[in-house]
Amino acid sequence: MPKSCAALLLLGVVAAGIAWAPGAFAQNEGQPALVGQYGDWGVYAGTNGGRKVCFALTQPASSETDPPNRPRDPIYLFVSTRPAENVRDEVSIIIGYPLRRGSDVAVEIGEAKFELMTQDDNAWVKNPADEPRLVEAMRKGSEMIVRGVSARGTRTTDKFSLKGISQALDRVAQECR
Repeated sequence: MPKSCAALLLLGVVAAGIAWAPGAFAQNEGQPALVGQYGDWGVYAGTNGGRKVCFALTQPASSETDPPNRPRDPIYLFVSTRPAENVRDEVSIIIGYPLRRGSDVAVEIGEAKFELMTQDDNAWVKNPADEPRLVEAMRKGSEMIVRGVSARGTRTTDKFSLKGISQALDRVAQECR
């Protein structure tokens, strides 16, 4: 992802309220700052309520809707670490539209498949025991395919590059020990 996009992504993430973080970042407190770019992944660190928060972030390399050309808000894939909450490598996605109530999001990385639970426009690993397997598959893979269905029935397929994810996650771990 070009560095010029990183600033826009950061702005979008802050504007989106960091949906995966409880309470979002407090005003004027440790806004997340880019600490490194690794392939298609940016690494950010900041504080929330005096607690350190670090995450790797990317946007899809491609997105398709069925029916075609349906509008969506920005889409983000995060892997976050919040040491004060004992959270490490938590995978979450902001899908860019309200998801169908009670639906799951399907994730594929090579032959590995995972289900993510949904709420509004967010998705998280359904079974926390699967999270380390998902992160390991991300580290070993080259592409992550995410499929979901909007509240209006639009089917979406987002393809995320995993180029640089291993280095990004290593930097997240270093920043948020």
